[in-house]
Amino acid sequence: IIGDKLVDLGYQPGIQPYTEGVFVKAPVFSFNKLKNVAITLGPDMKSTGEVMGTDATMEKALFKGLTASGMEVKDHGTVLMTVSDKDKDEIVSIAQRLNEVGYRILATQGTARKLAENNIPSEVVGKIGGEDDLLTRIQNGEVQIVVNTMTKGKEFERDGFQIRRASVENGVPCLT
Repeated sequence: IIGDKLVDLGYQPGIQPYTEGVFVKAPVFSFNKLKNVAITLGPDMKSTGEVMGTDATMEKALFKGLTASGMEVKDHGTVLMTVSDKDKDEIVSIAQRLNEVGYRILATQGTARKLAENNIPSEVVGKIGGEDDLLTRIQNGEVQIVVNTMTKGKEFERDGFQIRRASVENGVPCLT
């Protein structure tokens, strides 16, 4: 293929015909190679590449895109949820869906309270440095996905940084 002309490969110049399906473009980052670097995105962040997932549904296309970007996305296991107060209402539908497909949910106290208000079962896990520390759960391989959103305030930002770094360093997909 290298060096061949697109027309010789059967492609025509101009606008291509409409194709059915869902297409998801996913960036590829090198966070696991960069120690002590925040994994949150900012205006000056650059990815080291891109991949695309395509399928008939958003869920399948997203799964393919994330898998192609190097994430190991499990279809079962345990998800750790620790989200800021401003995101608690929004996390309910995500937690409900994860629960429906069989994920066990670990959550910090405030997040677990919000889930319980909506009849979503979860197990309360301790904050960093406390009893039943959530970082230990990540490092021990008990967590397959981390959902963590940012808050304002230095104490929580530091915790969030450690949570997100632990997920990257242990090969656990982290959704922010």
